[in-house]
Parts: sequence; structure tokens; C-alpha cells
Amino acid sequence: MPEVAANATEAVLAEWLVSENAEFGALDTIATVETEKALVDVEAEDAGVVLKTLVPPGALVEVGAPIAVLGAPGEAVGDLGAVLAELGVAEPVDHVLPERRSLVEPVDPVVEPVEAPAPTQGSNHRVFASPLARRLARLAEIPVEEIAGTGPRGRILRRDVEAAVAARPATPVVEQRAPASVVETPAPTQGSASKVEPVDVPHSRLRRAVANRLAESKQTAPHFYLRATVRADRLVDLRAELNEGAETRVSLNDLVVKAVAAAHARVPEMNVVWTPDAVRSFSSVDVAVAVATDRGLVTPVLRDVTSLTVTAVAAKVQDLAARAREGRLKQDELEGGTISVTNLGMYGVEEFAAIINPPHAAILAVGAVREEPVVEDGAVVPGKVLTVTLSVDHRPVDGVVAARWLAAFVDLVEHPARILA
Repeated sequence: MPEVAANATEAVLAEWLVSENAEFGALDTIATVETEKALVDVEAEDAGVVLKTLVPPGALVEVGAPIAVLGAPGEAVGDLGAVLAELGVAEPVDHVLPERRSLVEPVDPVVEPVEAPAPTQGSNHRVFASPLARRLARLAEIPVEEIAGTGPRGRILRRDVEAAVAARPATPVVEQRAPASVVETPAPTQGSASKVEPVDVPHSRLRRAVANRLAESKQTAPHFYLRATVRADRLVDLRAELNEGAETRVSLNDLVVKAVAAAHARVPEMNVVWTPDAVRSFSSVDVAVAVATDRGLVTPVLRDVTSLTVTAVAAKVQDLAARAREGRLKQDELEGGTISVTNLGMYGVEEFAAIINPPHAAILAVGAVREEPVVEDGAVVPGKVLTVTLSVDHRPVDGVVAARWLAAFVDLVEHPARILA
């Protein structure tokens, strides 16, 4: 299993594109791997043949674990079991993790239970165990030295840990008596409303990943916030004009994305990210757009937005959003960028503050366009306004730089023809 995403420890084998005993050419795609946010094609480095697939589609697998045995073109193996044993992968399902959250609901492979022999007392030899087995043993608080391995050369496998957990005596439940001062609630009488039990919805891999990243962002990136209320009359009029007879519909958010890129071009000190050793700046402006899906939030990235027309931005956002909801984004489409745009205006939200999507330096939260009385040339007139909130990482960006950027963004939105320049 390749490390298809940076720092990934596991991935789902979503689909085999080459069947067993079928040949493939160099650079042919032989499998599709699903990360927490995207689908990645695995290409062959050289021509060959798939002798044996070791994991089924939909299996969650540790990075670095074997998923298939490949051979040279035309190669055939008589005793494949002996080859697997020689390679140390005689148990092909050992590296398949128990949790499964793939786009395709898989059928769990059947593993016959094996009774583990008792460990040898007083043995002082080195213990061999798979990384998964060690992790499961650690979670179960069972020393690996106390587990007997049934794999090749006595290697401890997942099933050995599971057998040790099953053999462990159950912890007795101690009855808790209520203090004398506590009044016990009487049992419900006949006809009283029955208690409604809560329903637990298991975390998707994407939601778990987003939760971890945003928690890390809030804990490690010192956020500060700038807010502005922007006149949006001209922006709304420009959108209506652009959409007259157009095949590709432009949204207000598409115009906001263009304005964000133009503001980055005006204030390049915002087009940066924080690294442990330096503040990294970029010449190209790449902007991420938050997309809500059934599995969780993803932020695909638009490349070199300053070079794109508004119509091209609209088309790319529509394509990325559609594939995000279908779970068909590629990993490189989720990497890069220095700022994200998140918009809840379509739900009537007037304003909100967002958490920075690491490693970005900022995120712009966009509220709904609303009609309000505004002052124009000393007179109160009706106008269209929207509120934006800029969340900024104070490590690479100072407050003055963020204020200059927000002023540039407001100027562009209130004079949207400059976005098209």
C-alpha cells in the first residue's frame, strides 16, 4: 500500500482495475486507493502480471503492507502459498484493519479462528509482531510478550491479539450504590412515555480526519479575526449581467473567489504558509473552496486563479464540487493553496468565523447578501450588503498585513469590474 497522502498511515483499497493473472503495461493503473478525502490511482512502474491480490476491494490497509503479488510479464507460479510464506505474507488479511469506511461497502473477509498456543514461560527471545498487532495489543493493554504468534516464524498477527483479548477474563462489574441522600426515580408507570434511546452514527474516515485537522489548527495556529461589511450592489448586478444567456452560471461565490485571488496579488505577503523553519511564499495564487458532502467537509483547490476568467472559475468550482460529493476527487486536488473560502450565505447565515484549514494562513467566511438601509452621500438609502470574516494565522501574517488585504478585498468587491481586469 503506497503512501498516497502525506503522513498517511492507512488507506482503503477501493478497487482493483486489473484482475488476477491479467497482464498490465508500464504506467497502467492497476488499482484505485481511497484516502480520507480523495481517490488516487496506483500506476505500475513496469509491465507485469497480477499473480495474486491479497486484500479485497473496500479493505482498510496499513501503508506499507502488501496488497498484491506481481510478476514479470508471462510469469506463472505453481505453489503461490510457498511464495507468500517466503515473502512473509502467508496471512494476507493480517494487515487489513478492522474499520471499513470506503465508498463501496465491502464484504468482510472470513477468517477462521485459530486457537493460540500458550506462551513459553521464561522465554527471552525477540518478539516479532506486525505493526497492526502491536497497536491492537497496546490498545488492549496486553504486552506482546504474553501473546503467542501463529504467523510465519512465530510472528504475532492480528488474530493472535484478538484471541488473547477474547481469552482474557471479563472485568467484574461492581455494583454502585446510590448515596443515602439521593432520591431514586420511581419506575415509569403504565402509560407513561417510554425513554427514547439516542442513536450513534459512526464517524466516517473523512469526518474523523477533518476533526483531527481542525482541532490541531485551533490548538497550534494562533487565530485572529477581522470583519468587514461590504456593499454588494455592484457585485450582484455584475453576476446578473454575466449570467444573461450564459451556458455556465456564475455564482456570487465564484466572484468572491476571484476577488480573493486578486487581493492576494495586491498583497502578496498574505500568499504564504507557516513552516517550522520559514515563512513560505508563493508566486501563484491557489485558492481552496469549502464543499459540504454527505461524508464531511472537503476543500478542493483551484490553481492559479488570477489567470482564470470568472467563467472558468465557475466551471472548475462546479466540477470540483460535483466530484467531491461523489467522492471522486484526486489527492493532488486537495493539496496546496494558502487561503480557503467558505460560504454559508445560501443558508441565510449573516456572518460567522471559520477555523483555518492547515497549512493555510487564512480562511474567509462569507455570509448572505441582505438588503439593509445604508448611508450614501449623507442620505439613508436601501442597499445590498454582505459581511465577511477573515480568520488569520498570526504566525506568518501580522495584523497590519491582514488589514491591508481585507481593505483590498473590500475595494474589489465594491468595484467588481476590477476583478475582471
